Amino acid sequence: MYLIEPIRNGKYITDGAVALAMQVYVQQHVFLDDDILFPYYCEPKVEIGKFQNAIVEINEDYLKENNILLVRRDTGGGAVYVDAGAVNVCYLIRDNGIFGDFKRAYAPAVAALNELGVTQVEQSGRNDLVIEGKKVSGAAMTISNNRVYGGYSLLLDVDFEAMERVLHPNRKKIESKGIKSVRSRVGSIRPYLAAEYQNITTDEFKNLMTCKLLGIDHLDQAKRYNLTEEDWAAIDQLVADKYKNWEWNYGNSPQYSYHRDGRFAAGTIDIHLDIDKGRIAHCRIYGDFFGKGDVAEVEQALVGLRMEKEDVSAVLATIDLSLYFGKVSAEELLGLMFS
Repeated sequence: MYLIEPIRNGKYITDGAVALAMQVYVQQHVFLDDDILFPYYCEPKVEIGKFQNAIVEINEDYLKENNILLVRRDTGGGAVYVDAGAVNVCYLIRDNGIFGDFKRAYAPAVAALNELGVTQVEQSGRNDLVIEGKKVSGAAMTISNNRVYGGYSLLLDVDFEAMERVLHPNRKKIESKGIKSVRSRVGSIRPYLAAEYQNITTDEFKNLMTCKLLGIDHLDQAKRYNLTEEDWAAIDQLVADKYKNWEWNYGNSPQYSYHRDGRFAAGTIDIHLDIDKGRIAHCRIYGDFFGKGDVAEVEQALVGLRMEKEDVSAVLATIDLSLYFGKVSAEELLGLMFS
């Protein structure tokens, strides 16, 4: 089995979008004479499933305030938060009947964890690993060019406060047909490691797991495929075109409906929005406010915008809202829409 890591010019890349793009690029363009393993860790990111609605899954305010990356992957499953306290183990292997068999896919990881002292770990449900009832790993897989592409996270000791806050959406009253994540009690692997491993770093944990999964004693014994500059140029393009592109991460969200209402000096304002591919497709504004202008003009001005604060704010700043609503500011209306 070949080892491929996000290492460029001797530097380890901790950008989660780059790690994902690297794997997808290899799926599509690199065909070797053996299976491939991609272990990595990264800076904080939320990774959502292919068929999920980003807004339903995340607290967007918290995500942006804390510079947490959002990436939509190419496989199904739910939303996960990982940071530098988690090791992600991905693989690209020949399909010898393993597709859909998560127990078989997890078996090498369970054996490796057992060797590190984690004897309480077990598979639960279809695609999780748990320790004493708490989830420490979730898995996903798909078929790509007749090979099984899959992976799982191993939560060594992630920031649980950040996980809790970012995976609870701040916008309520949303009706969406997208696949929703099932929240589970989450735990850490570190407390269950043998005494000699209690103080290991995430990098050391990654290396230990990699060695055990590859059946080697030292990482320098690994059979590596080193990405070329041509490979990296294509990966850079994939990151720009897809994994850090709003249209892929947000624009691919299923259609949803959303409404908020609030009381202002001008009266009650009730906004109903239909969002399609991340953009406002339909807008209706109701309320008991008094205005001289036709509120339909405001509704029409919002149609077609990305459902992003910056985009909506820029348009509201060009409208004399007092003409339509009376005493209400753009900041108040914006706050209502994105509350």
